[in-house]
Amino acid sequence: MGSFGLSANNITHGTSFSADLEPKSFSDESKAVIDFIADYYKNIEKYPVQSKVEPGYLSARLPDTAPHSPESLDDILKDVTDCILPGLTHWQSPNFFGYFQANASTAGFLGEMLCSGFNVVGFNWLASPVATELESIVMDWMGKMLKLPSSFLFSGTGGGVLHGSTCESLVCTLAAARDKALEKLGGGFDNITKLVVYASDQTHFALQKSAKLIGIPPANFRPLPALTRTSFSTEFSLSPDTVRAAIEDDIKSGHVPLYLCATVGTTGAGAVDPIEELGKIANEYKLWLHIDAAYAGSACICPEYRRYLNGVELADSISLNPHKWFLTNMDCCCLWVKHPSFLVDSLSTESDIMRNRSPASNTSTNAAPVIDYKDWQIPLSRRFKALKLWTVIRKHGYSGLMYHIRSDVSMAKRFEAMVAKDERFEIVVPRKFALVCFRLKPKRESEGSELNRELVDALNGSGRAFLTQAMLDGVYVIRCSIGTTLTQDRHVDDLWKLIQEKADRLLSLQEPEHASR
Repeated sequence: MGSFGLSANNITHGTSFSADLEPKSFSDESKAVIDFIADYYKNIEKYPVQSKVEPGYLSARLPDTAPHSPESLDDILKDVTDCILPGLTHWQSPNFFGYFQANASTAGFLGEMLCSGFNVVGFNWLASPVATELESIVMDWMGKMLKLPSSFLFSGTGGGVLHGSTCESLVCTLAAARDKALEKLGGGFDNITKLVVYASDQTHFALQKSAKLIGIPPANFRPLPALTRTSFSTEFSLSPDTVRAAIEDDIKSGHVPLYLCATVGTTGAGAVDPIEELGKIANEYKLWLHIDAAYAGSACICPEYRRYLNGVELADSISLNPHKWFLTNMDCCCLWVKHPSFLVDSLSTESDIMRNRSPASNTSTNAAPVIDYKDWQIPLSRRFKALKLWTVIRKHGYSGLMYHIRSDVSMAKRFEAMVAKDERFEIVVPRKFALVCFRLKPKRESEGSELNRELVDALNGSGRAFLTQAMLDGVYVIRCSIGTTLTQDRHVDDLWKLIQEKADRLLSLQEPEHASR
């Protein structure tokens, strides 16, 4: 590696040493990267789904200092192949069935390229008018596909914003709820320590972190038991009676119930909380009700799943992640609120440099009010995410998006049926969407966790599939989440053959042990 050969004294205005954004090189190198990614997808099934590297592997492969001189794209892509790809767990593999999917699409890539290409920082209307206006239009498009009430739409009395993640949406709505509550209580740190947040013990992870960030004491977070001895009959949804009892207990002890999070599609079991019943309780006790539909909300564009949002009119906010099941590449989270002013009051900033006056406002008294999206989120800066979501919706259309979701659900039904036919296995929770929770039946219940943990390790260790697990009321279950864009029926069939193969081996190894007893 040599030096640049240029000093600050001999670089003149207009020098473009690396030819950044020069149209010809930009086009050529971009095409090279696209071809590289296309080849990756063409060969993606050749890679072990779960990375096989050990912690710290990359330090042994890369220099410990940055390069002094420019390096070629060919060299960079070679290192991506040799150093980066081995460290990937391949989320876009058709054999990825873990966690919840983060599916990508050609349309998502195209929208992401447009977003990155324009590279605007649309913190307010003036900074890039179209970034703000397209976002408000796309959020209403999404809301109408979900048949949200007009109280959540810009065309009604509410509105929506694109965030990066569910955590951000939770922090923002919690902050708005907190500030409204403190306004009534007269402010003060002592009153913050009275505020209480409620959620199912299946969905509390992100919410607990968010509550901590806005100052709610950890002791005031209530992860309510959906995972109880009766959970298998109620399919792990949050019981309204449990919520009411917890609220009453807190009121009696001098606390102030603040915020209730209901979930459509919990992480562990894909459970759906009873929105309407919980909404009535939240309204009765004046709690902010947020609906976390991060995973399954996208499915609710299909008429057959819309019932899971019944009662949404009673909520104060609702969020879902198009980057999970809506073919929109990371990151993209939709948040709708009934009262946008509550977010703005809590999150707004005042600065002369951030003034948001349109040119027309200087000469016309009829200029439409504009949105300051920086006041609907935590950071000031923001990407043009709406362009990506807009591209996805237009390229696929409402019908194409419904087809995508129904296709994944159909494959999940196919897998569920295969599991149910094998008497060695059991479906632990009835499937609602495209998540199947199952386990290999143990000879003794005390052996169930270890047996199924070994099965998951064997499946993932094979490199031919990747699945994750959950504990449901003390029962170790294997989660098969179907929804990666490239997954087809043959991949589901191959997964089941792999599961049977590994189960046969595990059970055969156990036979001598059981015989000796």
